[in-house]
Amino acid sequence: MLVAGSQLLGAQQPSPGRIRQPGVSQPVLISRLSHSLDSLAGLGEFSGVALLARNGVPVFQRAYGMADREAGRRNNLETAFNIGSINKIFTQIAIMQLRDDGKLDLDSNLVKYWPDYPNQEVARKVTIRQLLRHTSGVGGNIFAAPASGQRNDIRTLESYLPLFVDAPMQFEPGTRTAYSNAGYVVLGLLIERLSGEDYYTYVQQHVFEPAGMTRTASYAVDSLPPNTAIGYTRGDETAPAGVSLHRNSADLPGRGSSAGGGYSTVHDLLAFLQALRAHRIRSGPPAGLGAAGGSGGLNGDVEGDLPGCYDLIVLANHDPPAAERVADSVRKWLGVKD
Repeated sequence: MLVAGSQLLGAQQPSPGRIRQPGVSQPVLISRLSHSLDSLAGLGEFSGVALLARNGVPVFQRAYGMADREAGRRNNLETAFNIGSINKIFTQIAIMQLRDDGKLDLDSNLVKYWPDYPNQEVARKVTIRQLLRHTSGVGGNIFAAPASGQRNDIRTLESYLPLFVDAPMQFEPGTRTAYSNAGYVVLGLLIERLSGEDYYTYVQQHVFEPAGMTRTASYAVDSLPPNTAIGYTRGDETAPAGVSLHRNSADLPGRGSSAGGGYSTVHDLLAFLQALRAHRIRSGPPAGLGAAGGSGGLNGDVEGDLPGCYDLIVLANHDPPAAERVADSVRKWLGVKD
């Protein structure tokens, strides 16, 4: 399961979109976005929701495709989607809140806060900052099947730990960068230890509620609430559009984690960006962030404070790069240089 990255809190920058001029006018931008999405949806390459806002107010929002093909249920503007690794931003914020509360030092080793961590080499060598920045060397596959053989049995952060805790380190901490979902599960478990709260409860109370995010949560894959999209995958992200789609449910853990796999809507994620701008989320980063997440049957992209005071949120229940392709085009039209 491949999961795309997200902006790290350690690399915060000012929000350039508040002062930079866009590369095209708003009517031209909306026309291009509408035409592109219509074309991609017509080719079977996009199913989901796209929202473009300016100064926090939606100027384009449209849903495409099916949320549940078997039931004949279409996506709509309030449909919730699996957002993959975009969830990592919420974990980053929680860690920063604990830092600001004086409960941890980002440059201390894990062992200071988790003396009996099962892999003592990791605990003694790895710092919290390295876990945040994917420079820890912590390896292992959090999407492997557990001892029971059933991925659906993975329902808590603790149940993820045996999947990777004994894996050897990939490299000496701090010597290089390698994306680590396992490292973010460790961060989530650390949040639980230091806060005394369940991870899911912590982010609900300290991130989602202050932002007014009412449809964002880590749902159990076998009990999704109404108006939640089922992911559909071709089984290979490089497969052509003609290859038949199937549900991705069997490929997912029973519940998402601090590394990703929660659900949200375009309006909740716009509320999140607005809350960052208004400083309603304690220890939050600037709203000028870019975050993406993706795997078989799911892809999302959030771009805040683009030139011209635009925000873009694209969520899809198709394989990558369904959403990221759209976001890349909008960034290019607005004159953003990668």
